[in-house]
Amino acid sequence: MAETNFQLYQLILALRIIAAGICGAIIGIERLIRSKDAGIRTHCIVAMGAALMMIVSKYGFFDTAAGELGMRGADGARIAAQVVSGIGFLGAGIIFVHKNSITGLTTAAGIWTTSGIGLAMGAGMYVLGFITTVIVVVAQIVFHRNFHWLNALHDREE
Repeated sequence: MAETNFQLYQLILALRIIAAGICGAIIGIERLIRSKDAGIRTHCIVAMGAALMMIVSKYGFFDTAAGELGMRGADGARIAAQVVSGIGFLGAGIIFVHKNSITGLTTAAGIWTTSGIGLAMGAGMYVLGFITTVIVVVAQIVFHRNFHWLNALHDREE
């Protein structure tokens, strides 16, 4: 009976990964519409991978970490911390400098934030993950350089 409960629990945790993938895909759709290299698949995979890492970080070592007095030397945040730096490495590969032009900053920032959304979903913070997804998409749409009102503000400041 305990094995059945453990299998059911893993299915529930898999829902966190699915939720992260949905959020990543939503952000990726906006990037795809803008014809960016990192689109739906990239954002979806980054979010799901980050969620998986968070789940493993939080729950993967419960059988070896719990001693008679509780936790013994296990730090569940270590894997999640490595996601942040690992995605930073991935983001660095997205940024290109050519002459005086830098491209890929928004995509790199979006990938990094998408991994944070995945970590939130993996931790079970669904509301925080979904709200952040909405904020990211709205920010990318509202602050895109093709919005005439924003260009007018920029031109007026110069």
